[in-house]
This record gives sequence, C-alpha cells and structure tokens, in this order.
Amino acid sequence: MIDLLLLGTGGMMPMPNRWLSSLLMRIEGDLVLFDCGEGTQIPWQLYGWGFRRVGTICLSHLHADHVAGIPGLLHAIANAGRQEPVTLFGPPGTVHVVQALREIAPVLGFELRIREIDDGVRFALPGGAEGSVIRGDHALPLLCYRIDMPRGRRFLADEAAEAGIPQRFWSALQKGTDVEIDGRRIPAGRFLGPERKGLSIGFVTDTRPVPNLPGFLRGVDLLVCEGTYGDSADQHKAIDKKHMTFAEAATLAADAQAGALWLTHFSPAVNEPHEWLHNATAIFPTTTIGYSGMEASLAFPSDQD
Repeated sequence: MIDLLLLGTGGMMPMPNRWLSSLLMRIEGDLVLFDCGEGTQIPWQLYGWGFRRVGTICLSHLHADHVAGIPGLLHAIANAGRQEPVTLFGPPGTVHVVQALREIAPVLGFELRIREIDDGVRFALPGGAEGSVIRGDHALPLLCYRIDMPRGRRFLADEAAEAGIPQRFWSALQKGTDVEIDGRRIPAGRFLGPERKGLSIGFVTDTRPVPNLPGFLRGVDLLVCEGTYGDSADQHKAIDKKHMTFAEAATLAADAQAGALWLTHFSPAVNEPHEWLHNATAIFPTTTIGYSGMEASLAFPSDQD
C-alpha cells in the first residue's frame, strides 16, 4: 500500500490559504517527500504524519518555491529524533544549493546524503519501490518522477503442498528463490502465479509537456501534475514561463492512460482553481483539484490473482 498526502498546491509563493506545492508519500511506514518550498513543515505538522520516518527527499528542480523549506525541514526531522541517514535526490546543481541552504542548518543528528541524478536514472526506495526520472522542460534543469511499487507473484501453496514441498521452504520459494531438497533443485517459478501489476505514481511539476512524458508515465495509477494556469487562454503564459494549463495537464494524463489526475501548483493569479476544472475534465474526466490535506491510499487489487 502507498499512502499520499498533498501538503500544498501553490506556485511561486505561499499564500494565506495555499501552501507551496509538495507531496508526501508513505511506503510501509517510511516517508518520501517531493519538493520542499518554504513552510512545508507547517501543513505537515497540521496533518500529523510526523517527521521521524522521513528517509528520502526528491526535488524536481532548484527554484526557491521548491527548495527554500529544506533548512526548516531538516531541523524538524532532527528534532523528531531521527538518527538514520536521509537521502536527498535532485537534478544537477543540487549539491551546491543544498550545501548553501545548510549554512543555517549545519548541525543535524543524522547524515544527509545528497545525490544528483539526471535523465534515465533509477533509484531504490523503501518497501521495494523504485524511482525513475526523466528531464522536463523548464528554466532550470528539472526532473519528472515516477514511482513504481512491484507486486510479487502469488505463491501457489496448494501446488507446493501437492508436490510435497515442506513448508519450511515456502517462504524462500514465495520470494522467488530456488531451493534444494534432497539434492534436487526446486525452481521457485514452478510454484508462482503469473506476473501481477504493481502500483505506480507520477509527480510532474514546473515543466512544459515534453514528447517522452506520456510514455514515461504510461499506466500510472495516479498522476500528480502541475496546472499552473486554469484558463486555456493563458497558454501563452504557460509557454513563456514553461508551465502547463489545466487542459495540457489533462491531455498528458489521457495520453499516459493514467488512472487519475490531481492538479497542483496553481498560479497566485488563479484564485479559485475549481472554476477552471471543466477545462481538464472535458479531456480527462477523473481529474481532481488538489488541496492542502488531500489524502489517498493506493492498494493492490484484492481480486487480482
């Protein structure tokens, strides 16, 4: 299962009723944060997810509204008593920027590991999940993220019992490990069902649509995507500032055959995003306007063999 909490939905600057765009993900108890603008830890505290289990931070790019909250967050994590390392991923230039931000947060009770990544890189996440990135199109180097949590093949216990496999070997077989019994090698695949679909999420913000994005996001269960401008008449602004309109985000979700779309990263000029929702739902009906505190849980289908 993957739990999700949208901490904020704003772009450029925090507003009285809108924190900056940020997404929190929980995978088997461990937390992964996507972007960290100023004040990110405030809505985080409000919704009570806690800071102790934060092991990974993923940055889309290095503009202030996506990174300026890092010093405060690191202090919050330290004050929560974390001692295990925290890994921070980001595009080229991340080491320099984060080290500069740490001038005001120099002492922590844990090791902060900073890893710069770029187009095509894959990396491990808690619970056996995997992250991957491709480049977007923005004023600075920018990463679009995809998170995949695989699902193991179903163990065919009845067939294992019928074949006389002692139960002490079942755990290894279920994990896909061959075992040896009385000098015979028993292949795990013999007692595993067909491949099963896992869970997947996309996090895309501050980019123009790029040609390889739909393929990269193909089949994600949920796409969390920027919709900086609600009115399609503002597409010229989106092109100039390298952002997306609601309609463009919805087109991306449709082309990627996503399961659902959460819109986020609204321009301060978009006072009421719901007024423009129709521009997205006309293209991709399962679109929702994101808001601070929005939560969801993704689970493997119970009826899937």
